Amino acid sequence: MLIRDIKNCDYFKALDNTILCELLHPKKENEDLNINYSIAHAILKAGESSLPHRLKTSIEIYYILEGKGIMHIDDESEEVQPGQVIYIPANSKQYIENTAPNELKFLAMVYPMWQEEDEELV
Repeated sequence: MLIRDIKNCDYFKALDNTILCELLHPKKENEDLNINYSIAHAILKAGESSLPHRLKTSIEIYYILEGKGIMHIDDESEEVQPGQVIYIPANSKQYIENTAPNELKFLAMVYPMWQEEDEELV
């Protein structure tokens, strides 16, 4: 049985300026999970935004947990809030802004799993 707890996760600043903890990444586990996606917990501080970037071959799903913001995908922008799921197609220019006075927290799910060489700043 594999159970991850956010309280024990190591956070780092990602290429796109979000603070991330990889909750589940099959290439970084000691056991074979037989999955091809990854899940990270992401945080943006008040007034910050991620840097415009794209995942060249992977799709990404954001699930907003706390806070509010504006999601930008290519030429579209929409306000987002807790309980919403955002689909980000592969090779789309994307970034998210935190418009709330508190942290914006969300889950980022990537399929196929996130790989450094697949992400680029734009």
